[in-house]
Formats: sequence, C-alpha cells, structure tokens
Amino acid sequence: MKKILYILTAVSFALLSASCTQKDAMESESIIKDSAIEQNDFDKWLELNLLRPYNIEFKYRFALNETDRGFYTVPALVEGAVIYAHLVKYLCIDSYDEVAGVHFTRGYFPKMFFLIGEWEYKNNGQIVLGTAEGGKKIMLAGVNYLPRVFEVLSGDELGEHLNHYYIKTIHHEFTHILNQVKAYTDDFMNVTPSTYVSDAWSNTDDYHLGRGYITDYAQSEHREDFAELLSEYIVHSPEWWEAQLAQADAETAQVRKENPDAPNGRKSIETKIEMVRTYMSESWGIDIDVLRDVIGRRLGDVEAGKVDLNTVAI
Repeated sequence: MKKILYILTAVSFALLSASCTQKDAMESESIIKDSAIEQNDFDKWLELNLLRPYNIEFKYRFALNETDRGFYTVPALVEGAVIYAHLVKYLCIDSYDEVAGVHFTRGYFPKMFFLIGEWEYKNNGQIVLGTAEGGKKIMLAGVNYLPRVFEVLSGDELGEHLNHYYIKTIHHEFTHILNQVKAYTDDFMNVTPSTYVSDAWSNTDDYHLGRGYITDYAQSEHREDFAELLSEYIVHSPEWWEAQLAQADAETAQVRKENPDAPNGRKSIETKIEMVRTYMSESWGIDIDVLRDVIGRRLGDVEAGKVDLNTVAI
C-alpha cells in the first residue's frame, strides 16, 4: 500500500513540475464574461421613478428562478411591461402617496415586481392573475395582452378590464402584505364561517353574492375574502358597489331555497366591509372611501387617454 502511494506521489509531482515549466500563450480576451446588461431607456425610467424614490425593483426581463416551476411561463414583452409599469405607478403607488403619504408607500409597498407574459393556468380551469410572496414580492401575469387591450377597448369598458385583470390584482396582493404586518380581527372570519369552500371559485353559478361574498374567489378562505372585499371596493364606483349589494339581496332568495336559515348576503357583505374599513383606518390611517375616490379619478384619466403610458424618455 505504501509503495503504491509513493509511486502515485512521485508521478503527481512529475506531472506538476512539467505543467509548471510549460509556457502557454495567454489569450488576449478573458474567458470570464461580464453578465451586466446595459441600461436602456426603460431601465433608466424605472430607476428614476421606482427604484430611487421607493426602492422598488421592477423586473420585466425573464428570470427562471423568479417563476413558479409548477406552471409554464413565457417572458413579458417590453411593450406590455412599459404600460404595466406606468399603471402601477399612476394608479397604485401615486394613489397611496396621495392618501397615506409617501412614507407609508415607501415602507410597505412591495419592493419587487416580477412580470410574465402569459397567465398561469391551473388544471381545474382557474387562472392565476398574480401572487404575493413573503410580503415583499408580487408576480404579475398576462403582461403581453396589455398593448392589445388598449387598442380595442376604451372608456368604462377599458377601465373595467384593467381593474379585473390587472389593477385589482395589485391592490389584492398588497392587502395580503398589509395583513401580514398587522393582522385583522378574528371576528372577520366568523361572519360567514361555515360557507368557505376551497375550490368554490371555479364554479361561477353558485350565487356567491347571496352567500355573502363579493366574488366567487372570496369564498375560498377568509384571507382571500378580506383581500377581495378591499380591492373590489376601492377600484369600483359607489354605484357599482350598491349594484352588487342589490344583487346579493336577489341571490339570497335562491340560496334560501336550499338553506332556509341562510343569512342575508347583503348584510354579511356589509358587516365584513365595515370590519375592513375599521382595520384600514385604525391600523393604517387610511379612509377607504377617500382611497376609492382617488383611484377612481386616476382611472378616469387613463380611460380618457390623459396619461401617457408608453413614453419612458427621461
């Protein structure tokens, strides 16, 4: 055993000595490449409008490690990413600045957005519009549809589409982040405790308003119920909200055909939105009616074409 070791040591030393004395020509170009990407005009706009004032990173270039490996994903097109960045700034960040102050926005608004071009599709037919992770990151999907949306839609129809597929998602996920920092009262989950159904939102004909939920997705659990209530409330007009409550009255009659003792859907929604109102006021100093007015005014500017959503020149 020792003889073999000695022989291997001697051979290794000989090889090492030979390699040390060999003179190889140095390549003029390093094999280590700089992975830094040169900033374009959009990058500079993002740095000036999001990164420097709010420390918010807006990642629109595809990064596999940021994706959910459980879904097929595609990169976001720059054209859609530019529009989305403007919408996030004008309809969300600037709205919270106006209502709660820049220190609130800097302190609590998510520090990273990651964009993908397509929606995330589940096997049961559900579509994921966005997700929030760890109170810091929001993933936004469906970016590649945005340019076409602005080509074919206008006015109220444009605003409703933006709210449903894009803007409400941001407010919904931001609500989760706020709830992680400061919890809401346990009384909220006891308003409609027996009717949460994890997969209920895949059924669009279940009279969710009559059951006391502002959307079908709100039925999945109390955390989603809370986030849906706040986000739907602040992105829609008072008239829209009252129409939902009136529909809840009508749907309650249908629900009571199966369960005569079912509570009134309108009253359940009204009870929960008052808890949301109190939470936002006492925990964050935000009047949700004022926030709704500000977001509505700004959305009206977008609908009327008063906001340039495509220019990134500094």
